[in-house]
Amino acid sequence: MRLKKLISEKFPQNFIIKRPLYGALLIAGFTMVFAWLYKPLGSHASRFLGYEATMAVYAFISGISLFIFINLLGRLNWFSKQAEWSILKELLAIVILLFALGVIIYFAAFILEEPANRWNFPTFFDSVKNAFLIGIIPFLFFTALNYLYWISPEKKYSASSDSGSASTAEELIQISSQLKKESLSFYLSQFIYAESESNYVNFYLQTGEKMQKKVIRNSITDVEQQLAHIPFFVRTHRAFIVNLKKINSKKGNSLGYRLRLQGTDAEIPVSRNNTRTFSQLFRQFS
Repeated sequence: MRLKKLISEKFPQNFIIKRPLYGALLIAGFTMVFAWLYKPLGSHASRFLGYEATMAVYAFISGISLFIFINLLGRLNWFSKQAEWSILKELLAIVILLFALGVIIYFAAFILEEPANRWNFPTFFDSVKNAFLIGIIPFLFFTALNYLYWISPEKKYSASSDSGSASTAEELIQISSQLKKESLSFYLSQFIYAESESNYVNFYLQTGEKMQKKVIRNSITDVEQQLAHIPFFVRTHRAFIVNLKKINSKKGNSLGYRLRLQGTDAEIPVSRNNTRTFSQLFRQFS
């Protein structure tokens, strides 16, 4: 049961998967530099190009392919919601992406490599194996960084004050904006909820007994990603993110809920698509 909970618990999404374009560029650059410096796994020049140019072509193909595969993976329902990301989804996504890269490299070699009998399982296995051995390094690097934030999240935040006053022991949250000169910071216990409004996000923060509204130019999806390492900040609706520890009451059923939060008379919706995840996390953190 502990293992099941561990692999299904909310986990920050890998940077390469979260940002496909930057992730693809990073993988392409890493693959090219790694191949140039170490000439790993028996790599060699193609029949048309020198060694460095050959590795650059493979890296270019890998980058484009990865960008396409990450976006295709994101269209699958099970992998589509960052708010429901877990270590299990993380590991499966990495395996799928690296296997797909291995397949692309295998077929690309039919064009780049010297003529040979390549249509066989050992050659296919080598292509997939090489994709895993090289590509796993940057993927695991970002997974390891996320793990440092994710490890024992309940312990990390259990000391936070829920009274609305900022505790010196709790985390200061930094929210970046689409405007480079604009940012927003607040303490963990101050956050009540956030609401999307056109190209802006309204943050409702409680300082003492006073409720404050802070506005920042950004999308609610980007804000959700910035808050993804906090397991009790949950996207309940396309326009709302809620602090589960600030819920006073909820009413409704599996078709949807209406929430009442501390310090405000507003009713926050939980959409039908989010009720299952919300209910699981509500039981855990409320």
